[in-house]
Amino acid sequence: MKYISIVILMLLFVNCKDDKRQDSIITSEDIEQIEPVLKDTVQIVDNHIQELDKSITIESKQQKLKEKVDEREDLQELIIDKKYLVEKKDYTINFRYPLLNEALNPKNRNFNEYINDYYVNVTKTELDILENKSLCDSIEASKFREERFIDYKIYNVNDQLLSVLFYKENFYSGAMHPSYSFDGFNFDLNRGVFMSYEDFFNQGSEDDLVVLINKKINEKIGRGDLYYDCWELSPDDFFESKNNFVLNDTYVEFYFDDCVMCPSYTGTYSIELPLVELLSVLRKFDENPLVF
Repeated sequence: MKYISIVILMLLFVNCKDDKRQDSIITSEDIEQIEPVLKDTVQIVDNHIQELDKSITIESKQQKLKEKVDEREDLQELIIDKKYLVEKKDYTINFRYPLLNEALNPKNRNFNEYINDYYVNVTKTELDILENKSLCDSIEASKFREERFIDYKIYNVNDQLLSVLFYKENFYSGAMHPSYSFDGFNFDLNRGVFMSYEDFFNQGSEDDLVVLINKKINEKIGRGDLYYDCWELSPDDFFESKNNFVLNDTYVEFYFDDCVMCPSYTGTYSIELPLVELLSVLRKFDENPLVF
């Protein structure tokens, strides 16, 4: 009996160890199945935080542009501030733009006619919105309101030249944030004519300007400014945007649309180039107010 009891105890001990081993294996497998789910959850949370951070920086970047100081208040005698608002079920058009006082100079009519007839063309904007909606066959997309917004910054150089920057905010169906684009105009108040890139800079100097602009971009990236994720400007992109600049007594400021120089969530929309760094590319003739 003594030996039989010993054998029974040994068998029970072995079975107990086997049960614990099996329990341990099951638990390990369960953990391995759970781990990927936990990793996916963390990744989703991280992506959500990143998108939220980008949304905040996009809004901040756009707000800085809107709050940028210009000379609008100092030019109240010269400019006539115009507003045009259209609110309909499917879209909103909100345009703010300057016209020039023709009583001060009849040549200001040239500026006003171009802005009214070609640039601030509300009829064309409405047709563009309706065409975009008709091309989209998504029922959900038709529920989104389109928004078109135009505002401006204005500067006066030596009482001879007027620089106007139009910034356009386009909020398309389904987009999380509006995109920004720019148009720059420089108007000679004495002669009553618009001036282009070639009126200020030497013929064929675009490549030289690209080098100077990219040098500024790389300097800002190197200093750890908000230019992370920005990139060098391509010659083709600069050629498309070369007339989008405003002037003052000390520098030229080139503006670029969203995602031309920087992504929408970082950097800025413009690069300033001091006039003293542009002497080699400035066109030397009497009508160029930048020559000094």
